[in-house]
Amino acid sequence: MDYVYETYEDVLIQVVDLTRATLKEANEFKSTLSKKIEEGYRKIVIDLSHCEFIDSTFLGALVVSLKNVTALGGDLRLVGFHPAVYQMIQQTKMYRVFEIFSTKDAAIKSYNP
Repeated sequence: MDYVYETYEDVLIQVVDLTRATLKEANEFKSTLSKKIEEGYRKIVIDLSHCEFIDSTFLGALVVSLKNVTALGGDLRLVGFHPAVYQMIQQTKMYRVFEIFSTKDAAIKSYNP
């Protein structure tokens, strides 16, 4: 699976370039993001704008990644939702766990107001 990384100052943007993010991709995503956290990234934005569907295992990988980075004093924010992904976030009440933004720029600016 290919990941697109962008950086803006000290903010890492990880674009999940998948139409469907499922169990098959969840472990690789978690592992790849863990490496970035180990490299010192503490301000992370996950761009889900390409995903038309995420399943509970991929959502779990996002939660684990959030816990890993917050344990080190960082944060992870989400951006870019197709309707089905937004519905999943609403149904699971993950909007209480993650900070969610409508644009990448808004997510980036939230780190450095």
